[in-house]
Amino acid sequence: MTDTHPAEVYTHGHHDSVLRSHRWRTAENSAAYLLPALRPGLSLLDVGCGPGNLTVDLAARVAPGAVVGVDRSEPVLDLARAEAAQAGATSVTFQAADAYALPFADGTFDVTHAHQVLQHLADPVAALRELRRVTKPGGVVAVRDADYSGMTWYPPSPTLDEWSALYHEVTQANGAEADAGRRLHSWALAAGFDEDGLVATAGVWCYASAEDRAWWADLWADRCVESDFGRQAVAHGLADEVGLEQLAAGWREWGTAPDGWFAVLHGEVLARV
Repeated sequence: MTDTHPAEVYTHGHHDSVLRSHRWRTAENSAAYLLPALRPGLSLLDVGCGPGNLTVDLAARVAPGAVVGVDRSEPVLDLARAEAAQAGATSVTFQAADAYALPFADGTFDVTHAHQVLQHLADPVAALRELRRVTKPGGVVAVRDADYSGMTWYPPSPTLDEWSALYHEVTQANGAEADAGRRLHSWALAAGFDEDGLVATAGVWCYASAEDRAWWADLWADRCVESDFGRQAVAHGLADEVGLEQLAAGWREWGTAPDGWFAVLHGEVLARV
Protein backbone atom coordinates (compact mmCIF):
# COMPACT_ATOMS: atom_id res chain seq x y z
CA MET A 1 0.00 0.00 0.00
CA THR A 2 1.03 3.61 -0.45
CA ASP A 3 2.29 5.81 2.35
CA THR A 4 -1.01 7.70 2.45
CA HIS A 5 -3.11 4.64 3.18
CA PRO A 6 -2.84 2.12 6.01
CA ALA A 7 -2.25 -1.54 5.30
CA GLU A 8 -5.58 -3.08 4.36
CA VAL A 9 -6.91 -6.25 5.97
CA TYR A 10 -8.82 -8.63 3.72
CA THR A 11 -11.55 -9.95 6.00
CA HIS A 12 -12.01 -13.25 4.17
CA GLY A 13 -8.45 -14.23 3.29
CA HIS A 14 -7.79 -16.94 0.72
CA HIS A 15 -8.86 -20.15 2.45
CA ASP A 16 -10.48 -22.71 0.15
CA SER A 17 -13.89 -21.80 1.60
CA VAL A 18 -13.36 -18.33 0.14
CA LEU A 19 -11.82 -19.38 -3.15
CA ARG A 20 -14.56 -21.87 -3.96
CA SER A 21 -17.03 -19.01 -3.66
CA HIS A 22 -14.90 -16.89 -5.99
CA ARG A 23 -14.66 -19.74 -8.51
CA TRP A 24 -18.46 -19.96 -8.66
CA ARG A 25 -18.73 -16.43 -10.03
CA THR A 26 -19.43 -15.88 -13.71
CA ALA A 27 -20.04 -12.87 -15.90
CA GLU A 28 -23.75 -13.71 -15.89
CA ASN A 29 -24.24 -14.10 -12.13
CA SER A 30 -21.78 -11.42 -11.00
CA ALA A 31 -21.46 -8.79 -13.76
CA ALA A 32 -24.73 -8.82 -15.70
CA TYR A 33 -25.05 -5.04 -15.26
CA LEU A 34 -21.74 -4.59 -17.13
CA LEU A 35 -22.28 -6.99 -20.03
CA PRO A 36 -24.24 -4.59 -22.30
CA ALA A 37 -21.24 -2.23 -22.23
CA LEU A 38 -18.80 -4.90 -23.43
CA ARG A 39 -17.88 -5.64 -27.02
CA PRO A 40 -15.01 -7.36 -28.83
CA GLY A 41 -11.77 -5.40 -28.90
CA LEU A 42 -12.18 -3.41 -25.68
CA SER A 43 -9.35 -3.42 -23.15
CA LEU A 44 -10.33 -4.31 -19.58
CA LEU A 45 -8.74 -4.13 -16.14
CA ASP A 46 -10.09 -6.40 -13.39
CA VAL A 47 -9.06 -5.08 -9.96
CA GLY A 48 -9.07 -7.62 -7.14
CA CYS A 49 -9.28 -10.48 -9.61
CA GLY A 50 -8.74 -13.30 -7.11
CA PRO A 51 -8.42 -16.73 -8.75
CA GLY A 52 -9.28 -15.23 -12.13
CA ASN A 53 -12.34 -17.14 -13.26
CA LEU A 54 -14.50 -14.00 -13.53
CA THR A 55 -11.63 -12.19 -15.25
CA VAL A 56 -11.36 -14.95 -17.84
CA ASP A 57 -15.12 -14.97 -18.38
CA LEU A 58 -15.13 -11.20 -18.97
CA ALA A 59 -12.15 -11.57 -21.29
CA ALA A 60 -14.19 -13.84 -23.53
CA ARG A 61 -16.66 -10.96 -23.99
CA VAL A 62 -14.01 -8.47 -25.14
CA ALA A 63 -11.62 -10.77 -27.02
CA PRO A 64 -9.33 -10.06 -28.74
CA GLY A 65 -9.05 -7.02 -26.47
CA ALA A 66 -6.29 -7.14 -23.86
CA VAL A 67 -7.36 -7.93 -20.30
CA VAL A 68 -5.28 -7.47 -17.14
CA GLY A 69 -6.19 -8.89 -13.73
CA VAL A 70 -4.56 -7.45 -10.63
CA ASP A 71 -4.56 -8.58 -7.02
CA ARG A 72 -2.35 -8.10 -3.95
CA SER A 73 -1.79 -11.83 -3.38
CA GLU A 74 0.87 -13.55 -5.49
CA PRO A 75 -0.33 -17.07 -4.55
CA VAL A 76 -3.86 -16.30 -5.73
CA LEU A 77 -2.44 -14.74 -8.91
CA ASP A 78 -0.73 -18.05 -9.63
CA LEU A 79 -4.17 -19.68 -9.44
CA ALA A 80 -5.49 -17.04 -11.83
CA ARG A 81 -2.71 -17.71 -14.33
CA ALA A 82 -3.49 -21.42 -14.20
CA GLU A 83 -7.19 -20.66 -14.76
CA ALA A 84 -6.39 -18.55 -17.83
CA ALA A 85 -4.03 -21.17 -19.23
CA GLN A 86 -6.61 -23.92 -18.79
CA ALA A 87 -9.23 -21.79 -20.55
CA GLY A 88 -6.83 -20.89 -23.37
CA ALA A 89 -7.34 -17.20 -22.59
CA THR A 90 -4.22 -15.86 -24.27
CA SER A 91 -5.36 -12.22 -24.12
CA VAL A 92 -5.30 -12.19 -20.29
CA THR A 93 -2.34 -11.37 -18.06
CA PHE A 94 -2.10 -11.06 -14.28
CA GLN A 95 0.12 -9.01 -11.99
CA ALA A 96 0.36 -7.83 -8.40
CA ALA A 97 -0.87 -4.29 -7.82
CA ASP A 98 -2.28 -1.89 -5.24
CA ALA A 99 -5.80 -0.56 -5.88
CA TYR A 100 -4.69 2.84 -4.59
CA ALA A 101 -1.69 3.07 -6.96
CA LEU A 102 -2.31 1.06 -10.10
CA PRO A 103 0.83 0.65 -12.24
CA PHE A 104 -0.77 1.96 -15.43
CA ALA A 105 -0.76 5.28 -17.23
CA ASP A 106 -3.77 7.58 -17.24
CA GLY A 107 -6.49 6.46 -19.65
CA THR A 108 -5.13 2.98 -20.32
CA PHE A 109 -8.31 0.86 -20.29
CA ASP A 110 -11.74 1.04 -21.91
CA VAL A 111 -13.31 -0.77 -18.94
CA THR A 112 -12.15 -0.94 -15.32
CA HIS A 113 -13.96 -3.47 -13.16
CA ALA A 114 -13.89 -4.30 -9.44
CA HIS A 115 -16.13 -6.97 -7.92
CA GLN A 116 -16.46 -7.23 -4.12
CA VAL A 117 -13.38 -5.03 -3.60
CA LEU A 118 -14.46 -1.64 -2.24
CA GLN A 119 -16.12 -3.19 0.83
CA HIS A 120 -12.68 -4.28 2.05
CA LEU A 121 -10.91 -0.92 1.64
CA ALA A 122 -10.44 1.77 4.25
CA ASP A 123 -10.67 4.48 1.56
CA PRO A 124 -12.99 3.28 -1.22
CA VAL A 125 -13.37 6.80 -2.63
CA ALA A 126 -9.62 7.04 -3.22
CA ALA A 127 -9.69 3.66 -4.94
CA LEU A 128 -12.52 4.81 -7.19
CA ARG A 129 -10.51 7.87 -8.15
CA GLU A 130 -7.66 5.56 -9.13
CA LEU A 131 -9.97 3.34 -11.18
CA ARG A 132 -11.20 6.46 -12.93
CA ARG A 133 -7.64 7.65 -13.59
CA VAL A 134 -6.64 4.53 -15.54
CA THR A 135 -9.88 4.49 -17.58
CA LYS A 136 -10.04 6.16 -20.99
CA PRO A 137 -12.30 9.18 -21.51
CA GLY A 138 -15.60 7.72 -22.64
CA GLY A 139 -14.81 4.42 -20.96
CA VAL A 140 -16.60 2.92 -17.97
CA VAL A 141 -15.79 2.01 -14.38
CA ALA A 142 -17.90 -0.88 -13.08
CA VAL A 143 -18.09 -1.74 -9.38
CA ARG A 144 -20.28 -4.22 -7.50
CA ASP A 145 -20.34 -4.95 -3.78
CA ALA A 146 -22.51 -6.91 -1.39
CA ASP A 147 -24.50 -5.20 1.33
CA TYR A 148 -24.45 -7.41 4.42
CA SER A 149 -27.30 -5.66 6.24
CA GLY A 150 -29.36 -6.18 3.10
CA MET A 151 -28.91 -9.96 3.21
CA THR A 152 -32.02 -11.87 4.22
CA TRP A 153 -32.89 -15.49 4.86
CA TYR A 154 -35.58 -17.94 5.84
CA PRO A 155 -36.31 -19.72 8.10
CA PRO A 156 -35.35 -17.30 10.89
CA SER A 157 -32.12 -18.23 12.62
CA PRO A 158 -30.83 -16.53 15.79
CA THR A 159 -27.42 -18.00 14.99
CA LEU A 160 -27.32 -16.36 11.56
CA ASP A 161 -28.38 -13.12 13.26
CA GLU A 162 -25.31 -13.52 15.51
CA TRP A 163 -23.13 -14.26 12.48
CA SER A 164 -24.29 -11.08 10.75
CA ALA A 165 -23.61 -8.97 13.83
CA LEU A 166 -20.15 -10.51 14.24
CA TYR A 167 -19.29 -9.98 10.58
CA HIS A 168 -20.12 -6.29 10.90
CA GLU A 169 -18.01 -6.04 14.07
CA VAL A 170 -15.00 -7.70 12.41
CA THR A 171 -15.14 -5.53 9.30
CA GLN A 172 -15.54 -2.41 11.43
CA ALA A 173 -12.46 -3.42 13.42
CA ASN A 174 -10.63 -3.88 10.10
CA GLY A 175 -11.59 -0.36 8.99
CA ALA A 176 -13.85 -1.72 6.23
CA GLU A 177 -17.53 -1.30 5.34
CA ALA A 178 -19.71 -4.43 5.23
CA ASP A 179 -22.68 -2.45 3.88
CA ALA A 180 -20.78 -1.16 0.87
CA GLY A 181 -23.49 -1.95 -1.66
CA ARG A 182 -25.81 0.87 -0.61
CA ARG A 183 -22.90 3.32 -0.58
CA LEU A 184 -21.45 2.76 -4.06
CA HIS A 185 -23.50 5.53 -5.68
CA SER A 186 -22.47 8.01 -3.00
CA TRP A 187 -18.83 6.96 -3.16
CA ALA A 188 -18.79 7.36 -6.94
CA LEU A 189 -20.12 10.90 -6.66
CA ALA A 190 -17.51 11.68 -3.98
CA ALA A 191 -14.82 10.32 -6.31
CA GLY A 192 -15.76 12.91 -8.91
CA PHE A 193 -17.92 10.97 -11.34
CA ASP A 194 -20.66 13.01 -13.00
CA GLU A 195 -24.18 12.09 -11.89
CA ASP A 196 -25.31 12.20 -15.52
CA GLY A 197 -22.85 9.43 -16.36
CA LEU A 198 -23.81 7.15 -13.45
CA VAL A 199 -26.15 4.19 -13.55
CA ALA A 200 -26.78 2.69 -10.10
CA THR A 201 -28.57 -0.64 -9.89
CA ALA A 202 -28.93 -3.65 -7.61
CA GLY A 203 -28.34 -7.35 -8.15
CA VAL A 204 -29.08 -10.45 -6.11
CA TRP A 205 -27.61 -13.88 -5.55
CA CYS A 206 -30.27 -16.29 -4.31
CA TYR A 207 -29.64 -19.73 -2.79
CA ALA A 208 -32.86 -21.72 -2.61
CA SER A 209 -32.33 -25.16 -4.12
CA ALA A 210 -31.18 -27.98 -1.84
CA GLU A 211 -27.81 -28.04 -3.60
CA ASP A 212 -27.31 -24.27 -3.42
CA ARG A 213 -28.37 -24.09 0.23
CA ALA A 214 -25.94 -26.84 1.22
CA TRP A 215 -23.10 -25.23 -0.75
CA TRP A 216 -23.68 -21.75 0.72
CA ALA A 217 -24.14 -23.04 4.27
CA ASP A 218 -21.04 -25.27 4.19
CA LEU A 219 -19.01 -22.45 2.70
CA TRP A 220 -19.88 -20.06 5.53
CA ALA A 221 -19.61 -22.74 8.20
CA ASP A 222 -16.05 -23.37 7.05
CA ARG A 223 -15.29 -19.63 6.92
CA CYS A 224 -16.40 -19.24 10.53
CA VAL A 225 -13.85 -21.74 11.83
CA GLU A 226 -11.11 -21.91 9.20
CA SER A 227 -10.81 -18.63 7.27
CA ASP A 228 -9.24 -15.30 8.18
CA PHE A 229 -12.70 -14.05 9.19
CA GLY A 230 -12.74 -16.44 12.15
CA ARG A 231 -9.12 -15.75 13.07
CA GLN A 232 -9.68 -12.01 12.97
CA ALA A 233 -12.80 -12.32 15.13
CA VAL A 234 -10.68 -14.05 17.79
CA ALA A 235 -7.75 -11.63 17.37
CA HIS A 236 -10.05 -8.63 17.84
CA GLY A 237 -11.55 -10.18 20.96
CA LEU A 238 -14.98 -10.37 19.34
CA ALA A 239 -15.45 -14.15 19.51
CA ASP A 240 -13.82 -17.31 20.77
CA GLU A 241 -13.38 -20.69 19.12
CA VAL A 242 -16.40 -22.17 20.89
CA GLY A 243 -18.61 -19.34 19.65
CA LEU A 244 -17.30 -19.75 16.10
CA GLU A 245 -18.04 -23.47 16.21
CA GLN A 246 -21.58 -22.62 17.29
CA LEU A 247 -21.93 -20.25 14.34
CA ALA A 248 -20.69 -22.97 11.99
CA ALA A 249 -23.20 -25.44 13.43
CA GLY A 250 -25.98 -22.88 12.98
CA TRP A 251 -25.05 -22.39 9.33
CA ARG A 252 -25.11 -26.14 8.69
CA GLU A 253 -28.45 -26.46 10.46
CA TRP A 254 -29.92 -23.70 8.30
CA GLY A 255 -28.53 -25.43 5.22
CA THR A 256 -30.63 -28.53 5.91
CA ALA A 257 -33.94 -26.64 6.09
CA PRO A 258 -36.12 -27.92 3.22
CA ASP A 259 -37.70 -24.46 2.85
CA GLY A 260 -34.46 -22.54 3.26
CA TRP A 261 -33.86 -19.38 1.21
CA PHE A 262 -31.00 -16.88 1.30
CA ALA A 263 -30.59 -13.68 -0.74
CA VAL A 264 -27.43 -11.58 -1.05
CA LEU A 265 -28.12 -7.99 -2.08
CA HIS A 266 -25.50 -6.13 -4.14
CA GLY A 267 -25.14 -2.52 -5.11
CA GLU A 268 -23.84 -1.90 -8.63
CA VAL A 269 -22.53 1.22 -10.34
CA LEU A 270 -21.62 1.73 -13.98
CA ALA A 271 -19.85 5.09 -14.27
CA ARG A 272 -18.91 6.77 -17.53
CA VAL A 273 -15.56 8.59 -17.48
